[in-house]
Amino acid sequence: MADIRPVTPDFAVAPQLELEDLATAKTRGYVLVINNRPDGEAPDQPSSAEMQAAAEAEGLAYAYVPVVGRPGDAQVKAVAEAVSGAGGPVLAFCRSGTRSIVTWSLGQTERPREELIRLGQAAGYDLSGVV
Repeated sequence: MADIRPVTPDFAVAPQLELEDLATAKTRGYVLVINNRPDGEAPDQPSSAEMQAAAEAEGLAYAYVPVVGRPGDAQVKAVAEAVSGAGGPVLAFCRSGTRSIVTWSLGQTERPREELIRLGQAAGYDLSGVV
């Protein structure tokens, strides 16, 4: 079962999703899944192509924005644009959820730092050294 951690009403993060978790995401109202985990990071993870096919079979939009280490400007921009254009709640995932929430938070320039730290803490992530 997916460990989906809401950050805001329109954005959540999760550790690695399995193919069957995409049905759960759909049931919970998410309209877009963002995969921030590079292919081949672990031998047992589903590939991006497999995740995309499973997401689309559930009627979910899918974006692949792999992040290795700290996200760069291109990844931050891609996630921000995907979230703003989603038209509904977004679920992003990576191995632990950390890269996903960090990438998202760096694109949240309109939110005060203290709010981002609080949102991260509520979801189980420490953003104090990031934002």
